[in-house]
Amino acid sequence: MKATNVVDPNYFHKVVDCQWACPAHTPVPEYIRLIAQEKYTEAYMLNWDSNVFPGVLGRTCDRPCEPACRRVRTEETPVAICRLKRVAADNKGDVSAFLPKVPSQKNGKRVALIGAGPASLAVARDLLPFGYEVHLFDRDQKGGGMMRSQIPAFRLPEEVLDEEVDRILDMGVKTHFGRDITSMKSLLDENYDAYFVGTGAPKGRDLDLIGRPEVDEHIHIGIDWLSSVAFGHTTSIEGKVIVMGGGNTAMDCCRTSLRLGAESVTVVVRSAFEVMKASEWEKEDAMREGIPIINNRPPKEFVHENGKLKGVLFECVTPVKGEDGRLTYEPSGEEDVFIEADHILMAIGQDNHCPWIERDIGLEFDKWDCPVLDEVTFQSTNEKVFFGGDSAFGPENIIWASAHAHQAAISIHLYCQGKDLKKDRPPEGMNLISTKMGVHEWAYDAEHDPSVRNLVPLVEQKVALNNIKTEVELGFDKKLAEREAQRCLNCDVQTVFSESLCIECDACVDICPMDCISFVGNDEEEALRLTLSAPAENKEQDLYVSSELPTQRVMVKDEDVCLHCGLCAERCPTNAWDMQRSVVHVPQLGSFSE
Repeated sequence: MKATNVVDPNYFHKVVDCQWACPAHTPVPEYIRLIAQEKYTEAYMLNWDSNVFPGVLGRTCDRPCEPACRRVRTEETPVAICRLKRVAADNKGDVSAFLPKVPSQKNGKRVALIGAGPASLAVARDLLPFGYEVHLFDRDQKGGGMMRSQIPAFRLPEEVLDEEVDRILDMGVKTHFGRDITSMKSLLDENYDAYFVGTGAPKGRDLDLIGRPEVDEHIHIGIDWLSSVAFGHTTSIEGKVIVMGGGNTAMDCCRTSLRLGAESVTVVVRSAFEVMKASEWEKEDAMREGIPIINNRPPKEFVHENGKLKGVLFECVTPVKGEDGRLTYEPSGEEDVFIEADHILMAIGQDNHCPWIERDIGLEFDKWDCPVLDEVTFQSTNEKVFFGGDSAFGPENIIWASAHAHQAAISIHLYCQGKDLKKDRPPEGMNLISTKMGVHEWAYDAEHDPSVRNLVPLVEQKVALNNIKTEVELGFDKKLAEREAQRCLNCDVQTVFSESLCIECDACVDICPMDCISFVGNDEEEALRLTLSAPAENKEQDLYVSSELPTQRVMVKDEDVCLHCGLCAERCPTNAWDMQRSVVHVPQLGSFSE
């Protein structure tokens, strides 16, 4: 193998698995260290810089960072990254002094943002400090988009959402609430310099089954129903409720139904439990509240009497894993199952829906009715129009909206300044800072804490189910937060190897608790992985390979299992190993260099 190019910022970035997995590349270990030091405001602002909505995401994020956590390789449970984010939000002080300054003198460019959801709000935040006049349009009377309309208050209190939305609006956004954009062509005629579409994926899917037209008044599209609840139009639901679907929206629908008075609530999913799209904790929350989840049951028919819904007839199937590992579903041979119902909440997916965008304005759509976009710049085929969030590539989580927004804001800025959207994009960068403070002392906590993940305290279930606005999770207090923060392995503190200092004494090999360091003859990667002290079987994680040493051997470290404990650097008699904190500079408009 060729020696590892550690100058490439993405190499060490990828080693920080949690940050790499986060779509917005939030510097997770750094903000966890700040929480451990009780620097909550600083931890909050570090989050705010990248993910924009720390208080919201600390409660609602899909947590792609947690399955990637290095803790999973030593214990079964990752660090509670998301809940620690909430700790920073709940305990921060006044952040006004840390906010970017917005110039009173504008740069002469106007940008229109359609939809007041997380993507548009994040674009606004990135553009305003650069002197743009930002106009935000939404048919609702308040900002927040799906964060307000589709996430129940027992998961996301309104005051938390209002605080983070208003923080951006108060930077100087010109809001046009209550204005429903019904024609993109007309808005283009208003001659804004650029446009950003962040209207989400607002169309809930339906099922065309036997009996569907006859029972229309008993069937509700999940996202529309949640929106009706959020805005106070729906305050109760009676009788027996079936929720169809296995995603997070389905979990929100079933838990909301329980709080609005349903006699019983049952979730029925066509797929197997383990492949449901809902997050594991969302499923756990629903089941903890006594809601059954029935799997492998595709619906066949809506059963009714003279237009009155009686229930749903479901087929019984069995999941079968194919050679490619994918599941297919075959009839189980069991009789169809009938489940009584007075109401059906349909939460089987969402689609992009842009009937207000005319098809004769140079803006192309694909066969799924999604805009044709450049995946780097988020620019559409109409050069003035950019997309982000769910409206770009389909439904995702809020954290993806933030990630899209940062890139779209860069593109809008470059476009408005007449620059090339790809060639002139700011590059990713990285600094490496030694954490050495003495022979056996480091500027970070290198001790491996074997403790298991701390459980988040919950409101008593009887109290939680009695009021839809009662937040279920209480969050970590400062003591629990400190304990959980200590579980972080500080994997952004990198093991950096200097070939010129190495005397090949193998002391690092002897002391490594994970057998992840080897000195071997070089070979092609596949063969090299098998000759190490412990075979490196996870090919998704790189090998750290040195250039050739005087004995014609190479140093190989398996990044997959390294705990970043620093014992190699402590033991090395020549300082060939050093523990250096990597600071990754992910391109954002705020990092743009004129």
